[in-house]
Amino acid sequence: MPRLFVALEIPREAALSLSLLRGGLHGARWIDVENYHLTLRFIGDVEAPTADELLHALDRVRRHEFSLSLVGMGSFGSKKPHSLWAGVSASPDLIALQSEIERICQRLRLRPDPRKFTPHVTLARLRGARVDDVVSYLSARSNFHTDPFTVSRFVVLSSRESVGGGPYVTEEIYPLLGEITPQPALHDASGTPGGIRQP
Repeated sequence: MPRLFVALEIPREAALSLSLLRGGLHGARWIDVENYHLTLRFIGDVEAPTADELLHALDRVRRHEFSLSLVGMGSFGSKKPHSLWAGVSASPDLIALQSEIERICQRLRLRPDPRKFTPHVTLARLRGARVDDVVSYLSARSNFHTDPFTVSRFVVLSSRESVGGGPYVTEEIYPLLGEITPQPALHDASGTPGGIRQP
């Protein structure tokens, strides 16, 4: 079975902004623009019946679309940096969506991901990059941010590569509910909300 994970796609405009960060760091293997994503839950290699059960269970997620921005940059591996990433603006909606997906995975007894959820978009894998060079690269781009974009769906992706970074295949798409529209208050002829007359 291919390696599965649940993710958010990065829309074109934000992906173009990320692509401008490519280059300028020795030892970086840059992720192709079409493979940018934000991982919500890594699943790994599972048998076909388990994969089918997961795809079916995720179809029960009922959450509304929300807004997100990419903000700031960083690296994983302080003494020996191994990847560069773009950060994500604080979003209770994102955390709530990820938490629900995590609960579904736990109910299916999928192997837990030992890493704490840290929302990010991986930009490059690093091999042999010097710490000083990474620090300098990040410092020069510390004010990176994108315009807000709407998250209207999440997806299950698969990868058949052993090293990560794509190419990825979209196995299933899960649309989120449309934006909540506030309902106008009801008034009766007296102008009182809810149609209740006051003495």
